[in-house]
Amino acid sequence: MPHLVILYTPQLDRETDMTALCRKLADTMLAARDEAGAPVFPKGGTRVLAYPAAHFAVADGSGDHAFAYFNIRMARGRSGAVHKAVGEALVATAREHLAPVLAQRAVGLTLQVDEGAEVFDGKFGNLHPLFAKA
Repeated sequence: MPHLVILYTPQLDRETDMTALCRKLADTMLAARDEAGAPVFPKGGTRVLAYPAAHFAVADGSGDHAFAYFNIRMARGRSGAVHKAVGEALVATAREHLAPVLAQRAVGLTLQVDEGAEVFDGKFGNLHPLFAKA
């Protein structure tokens, strides 16, 4: 963890580069620091995934309205100030990237920060060791 998942209406694929947005958001996460100046998120655990909705209904259905939901889930133990700072930084990054789309159409955007209370947390891949040396 952390995982940032974006669910969005598919017309956004024609209007913006979602892969570039994912990279920008991941870089924003990796730049985040806590009150002591330490990185908030580990490189090997940072993931941003975006999924277009195959089926959707947005607002009143009167137009071709777009929507994107950003949900970042992080492990427990970070302060409220860190949650807020990370959320604000991610909103700023998404707002900047999506500015051309927002100038052309109505888009609903929501970013939510969730803190995980894991019942089970099995990590068994080999990605983290790549960054343990750095």
